Amino acid sequence: MATSLPDQLRNTVRFLGRVLGDVIRAEDGEAVFSQIEEIRQASVAFHFQREGTPKAAKLMAARLEGLSLPDTVRFAHSFACFLQITNIAEDQIQRRRGRGGDSRPDTLAGALRTLKSEGVSQEAVIELLQHALIAPVITAHPSEVRRKSVLDRVGAIADDLDAFDHAKTAADRTAIERELMRQVAIFWRTRLLRSVKLGVGDEIENAVSYFERSFLPELPRLYAHWLEVLGEPRDLTSFLRVGSWVGGDRDGNPFVTADVMRQAMKRQSQTALRRYLEAIHALGAELSMSGRLAAVTPELQALADAAHDTSPHRADEPYRQALTGVYARLAAAYARLTGEPPPRAQAARAEPYDSPDALKADLETVLASLLAKHGPTFARGPLPDLIRAVDTFGFHLARLDMRQNSAVHARTVAELLKVAGVCPDYEALDETARRTLLIAELGHGRLLYSPFAAYSEETVREYGVLSAAAEVKRLYGKDSIRAYIVSNTTSVSDLLEVYLLLKEVGLFAPGDPPRAQVFAEPLFETIADLRAAPETFKAYLALPLIRKLVEPIGLQEVMIGYSDSNKDGSYLTSTWELYETSRALAHVVRDEGLRLQLFHGRGGAVGRGGGSSFEAILAQPGGTVNGRIRITEQGEVVANKYADPELARQSLETLTAGVVLASFRGEAGSVVTEPHAKAMAALSQGSMAAYRALVHDTPGFVDYFYGATPISEIADLNIGSRPTSRQASRSIAGLRAIPWVFSWSQSRAMLPGWYGFGSAVESAGVPMETLAELHETWPFFSSALANMEMVLAKGDMAIAGRYASLVEDRALADSVFGRIKAEWERTNEALLRITGQTALLDKNPDLAAAIRSRLPYIDPLNHLQIELIRRRRRGDDDEAVKEGIHLTINGIAAGLRNTG
Repeated sequence: MATSLPDQLRNTVRFLGRVLGDVIRAEDGEAVFSQIEEIRQASVAFHFQREGTPKAAKLMAARLEGLSLPDTVRFAHSFACFLQITNIAEDQIQRRRGRGGDSRPDTLAGALRTLKSEGVSQEAVIELLQHALIAPVITAHPSEVRRKSVLDRVGAIADDLDAFDHAKTAADRTAIERELMRQVAIFWRTRLLRSVKLGVGDEIENAVSYFERSFLPELPRLYAHWLEVLGEPRDLTSFLRVGSWVGGDRDGNPFVTADVMRQAMKRQSQTALRRYLEAIHALGAELSMSGRLAAVTPELQALADAAHDTSPHRADEPYRQALTGVYARLAAAYARLTGEPPPRAQAARAEPYDSPDALKADLETVLASLLAKHGPTFARGPLPDLIRAVDTFGFHLARLDMRQNSAVHARTVAELLKVAGVCPDYEALDETARRTLLIAELGHGRLLYSPFAAYSEETVREYGVLSAAAEVKRLYGKDSIRAYIVSNTTSVSDLLEVYLLLKEVGLFAPGDPPRAQVFAEPLFETIADLRAAPETFKAYLALPLIRKLVEPIGLQEVMIGYSDSNKDGSYLTSTWELYETSRALAHVVRDEGLRLQLFHGRGGAVGRGGGSSFEAILAQPGGTVNGRIRITEQGEVVANKYADPELARQSLETLTAGVVLASFRGEAGSVVTEPHAKAMAALSQGSMAAYRALVHDTPGFVDYFYGATPISEIADLNIGSRPTSRQASRSIAGLRAIPWVFSWSQSRAMLPGWYGFGSAVESAGVPMETLAELHETWPFFSSALANMEMVLAKGDMAIAGRYASLVEDRALADSVFGRIKAEWERTNEALLRITGQTALLDKNPDLAAAIRSRLPYIDPLNHLQIELIRRRRRGDDDEAVKEGIHLTINGIAAGLRNTG
């Protein structure tokens, strides 16, 4: 009889916990181990052995409060380590599930089976993929609290655990357990906290590590597998690619400069080209066939002759000669693009490749000869994988997006126009006048920027970044940068300003038709901007200049933001407005004879668009996917999905399966009837009213938030290069969405992921039977509620109430927390009635078990965090207090996983 997933998880956690316990006992002694173990067992008993009573809670609190400050810090470190261990165990279970292979429904093979049952042919799927683009985009948004050193140790422990699973003999298991003990010992003594704040350079290195460890090796293997799944089509476009914001996202981050952009692309290129050079060298060693024993194609022979390889050892080995020439040319390209010598010197001098297409063509010449003279046995293997890698990653590895706030563009354009004598006060113009002026400027070749004029620091910085972007395009190819995201897009002029700036550095060329190498793309974020987006975009596409610009590619991308819309109007309202905006934008673009590509700005937490990517894609409005989607991957989710190659492959496969299914199901899979829309509109209105009444209209709410969450302490964490606020003032509007959500997660109130839903159900007047029917039949609604349910299961009002005790104004604390708790109860009750459950996650026992397994380790950390924050805010400047707070933040974030 197969072991259930909760039992597998429990057994794996116990095994790793025992190893960690042995390490603590061996390194710190029996007394320290006993102290930690006593509290651990008491917490486990409180959660699992029917001892969850007020008396048991007080006993637990007494044990924790009795710890000395050094013991408190050590305890926080130990429980944070326990939670990392739980993560490793959970990921190991996920790996085991993934090894079910194509039997799972969330694979491309599973999607093909589903679609076949619905009458969709395999040929139709292949045709879709020939024009598809699926791209996870890695960002540096700061909610990943783990150091890279910790992630490396976690990876090593996971590798040992995997090896232990596959060990065939008792001797092998003993040896592996010994190595596991060693790795856990290193982990136990590894500092969990960063001693200095992350810089953008560190963020670049972190992103590159994911590309190098997971994307570069796994994507070619996935494509090889998909060719088999799809019945060996003659060619399969490299539709799955990777993007990055690290080094290109300047919105609110003054540390992303021109030099940083150059550094990011240099590191990416260096990583990709080194991988190619290693693969070509290995192929040269492998393809030892003699020309005396095997014929080659004339094209291969010409490639071999062009190498001018004078080594007598390879005189009769045309494949090796050809690859010697390929290696030499790529090594020369490496030196040109990175400014450094290649890791292994080439055997001959050669001209560098000027593009990845030229490298790919030479490699295809080698493969064509192998296939022609030796048959299909060479259709799989390292050479086809290398060709796929070059086709997918080029010389740039990950496509870098640029992003900046529209307000910065307006100021920069205003100064350029003023200094050039074109317009004395551009920002004073109304929208119509701005458009007229910008279109006129985009119609001729005169430039505004002068190297002899004096400009503000901001304008000089912006011009420098744009110049660096033009340089990157020249060096690394047309696909290195394609999109310029305009944050806070509210008008057509916001987009035209970007083209004017791009024109200054040659990335936009006036003419008939005009040409752009980088395309401006709006980001609609707030509720008001989302509602106005269809009209704004319709006016934008109606401009003859823009039509001529985008018609040749037939495609327009629009980014929609989950974080700020949630902070603005509640989880439910944000989710619905994004859905409605997506539908409306699809109609606008379709009416213009173009295709829409949506770029979803999702975060890790549900309050920022997080949750299952597979379910989220299936819940998209019909007609908005069509084989093309980009999605941001942020914070700790990046490591959770992509730090481990096997989990990365599963994540990419799941993403692809979701896109394929959503593309063919269209309106049939996500029907929005009039009753659906009416019910959701009523719920959305009620949710937003309740949410804004609390967050935006309650006097003193900002003081409550800063008092009842660790927002101030989070600001001191060294987890990212960006400031936590856009403004110096203390306001909800000025606060970034990431620390907003992260802080509520730490306090276990989880407010951005659910608040307003209970009131909405009460006030909307929608019968409960109708809501239950919507939950059963409408993917959008069931997905939204599933994410909310997960958030509620991770929350805890008793703990949130203890955080409220940190607020100095007791009347304010009692009033605000009372409202939050009452809404929590309304939301829980409404959710259970709609889903037909008696307790949260009754119908998802695996997730329930995973969350429950963490609570005995998370809750004590919350208790310690509250007490340490209280001490800190009363003036205790002991560094151990600060360290303890940060360790608890680290541990709670690790336990909750999707917190930011």
